[in-house]
Amino acid sequence: MPMSKENIIVEDLGMTDYQIVWDYQKRLFQQVLDTKKTSKTPENHLLFCEHPPVYTLGKNGDRQHLLINDAVLKQKNATFLAIDRGGDITFHGPGQLVAYPIFDLDSFPLSIKQFVFQLEEVIIRTVKHYGLTASRIEKATGVWLDAENPTKARKIAAIGMRIHSKVSMHGFALNVNTDLQYFSYIIPCGIRDKGVTSLQNELGHEVEMREVKDLILKEFEVVFGQKIT
Repeated sequence: MPMSKENIIVEDLGMTDYQIVWDYQKRLFQQVLDTKKTSKTPENHLLFCEHPPVYTLGKNGDRQHLLINDAVLKQKNATFLAIDRGGDITFHGPGQLVAYPIFDLDSFPLSIKQFVFQLEEVIIRTVKHYGLTASRIEKATGVWLDAENPTKARKIAAIGMRIHSKVSMHGFALNVNTDLQYFSYIIPCGIRDKGVTSLQNELGHEVEMREVKDLILKEFEVVFGQKIT
């Protein structure tokens, strides 16, 4: 069920095909754009979901960063989509928490750089609840563990956005209980010399997805200064 407070609507879509959620994002995105042209205040939407295995390639990404052909994709029960966000190639799959904020950045107000910084901050604060110290790497969007050590740095969350007229879509993907083997078939985000990890991989046990969602919302309230109930 949607939950609303002030001008934010949160929806948990559960396990849903990527194309279905992408189409839904585009409808919400257009609604926000259309509302901005009027005197009304747009609604901001935050979508949670998981996806069946899929590789997505950003509009400026390199198709060569997908290291397997269509036959192997089918064997791995995965699909491939070229999409309209920024960034390069990444993987989405079961056990990964994907969050899509469709926000009017003017309503906060935030610059694009500030917005991405705050999304990263939400994730950094969330994984800290599990005893993990995460941070950023300059010119490498996302959230990393051991970011200061080039030989150990590994990404726990990826971020890829589309922002037009200060309205955002797409978002971030936090590896919770993700099957990391899928990342071995790509050059994640086009970065060759750094690894990928998950909460499960770091902690040695599965993590309750509902708990992670609740923590994300809690930290979202703190970082963005919005109350969500």
